[in-house]
Amino acid sequence: MDLKAYFEKNKGVSVLSTADNEGNVDNAIYARPHIMDDGKFVLLMRDRLSYANLQSNPKAAYLFMEDGPGYKGKRFFLKKVKEDTDQELISSLRRRVYHEDITGEEDTHVVFFEITRELPLIGSRKK
Repeated sequence: MDLKAYFEKNKGVSVLSTADNEGNVDNAIYARPHIMDDGKFVLLMRDRLSYANLQSNPKAAYLFMEDGPGYKGKRFFLKKVKEDTDQELISSLRRRVYHEDITGEEDTHVVFFEITRELPLIGSRKK
């Protein structure tokens, strides 16, 4: 199954993990990603700790645990390749609107990643 269809079909909980250039780690709950036609993994990110970490360290990990019984899902290892602040692009990707979006109190960025590795949620061999 391609990733675009996977994320459209499955609901669940997502966690984005980032670290700054000194190795200080952060985890945050995130929405499902957008998968672009070219395969880029895209997240809308507010100007908070995870986004700040990506400014000094472009690597991240994204864990998706599917709703339902058992432990099903995927883990992705990511590398930031570009970002954008185009408001039309942001509006086209937005699934929900929050108070800050209406009042303009917080900056939002479109962050594009390449997937460097994909693993199942549970189990994997060392590489």
